[in-house]
Amino acid sequence: MTVENFDVTRIDEAQRVVDRVMSVLGTVDLVVVAAGFLGDADLNVIDAEIVARTITTNFTGPAAVMTAFAQRLTTQGYGRFVVLSSVAGVRVRKTNFVYGSSKAGLDGFAQGLDDALVGTGVSVMVVRPGFVHSKMTVGMKAAPMSTTPEAVADAIVGGLESGAPIVWAPSQLKWVFRVLTRLPRPLWRLIP
Repeated sequence: MTVENFDVTRIDEAQRVVDRVMSVLGTVDLVVVAAGFLGDADLNVIDAEIVARTITTNFTGPAAVMTAFAQRLTTQGYGRFVVLSSVAGVRVRKTNFVYGSSKAGLDGFAQGLDDALVGTGVSVMVVRPGFVHSKMTVGMKAAPMSTTPEAVADAIVGGLESGAPIVWAPSQLKWVFRVLTRLPRPLWRLIP
């Protein structure tokens, strides 16, 4: 097994890392993009550095790596991206607006990249998990319909097998967010 360590906040190294990976492997069938930093949304705690770190970790860095891989995958004529976004990016809430907005950016970038890749043999699947019991959420109160990493992995496999462009984990969140995205903003602000 070959391991290539990469700090996603080191955007200037993204192309070199992808070039090294491709030189070792030759071809790549699947690129899984899974980076996340929850950060904080308390205006009394956050500062510009925390905001920048959150956005770079969750959006800018992954977008740079995806772009570098997309160029290589289109050259080989096939491949698939699995991009772990979040339901937090579907409609950003005040309690996690920095994280949510960074995942909204990633989600939009991934969908746009998928559109740009039509006809190349390469595609992108966006995964939108809800609250996942993981190291990132230890000590937090679980949200309704919370899930596990294993359940998200199962949803990803199902999405890959079906060719789905977007996967919700759990799948019921798709319907919940169809309603939530239509709430008037004053009502949305009341949701914790």
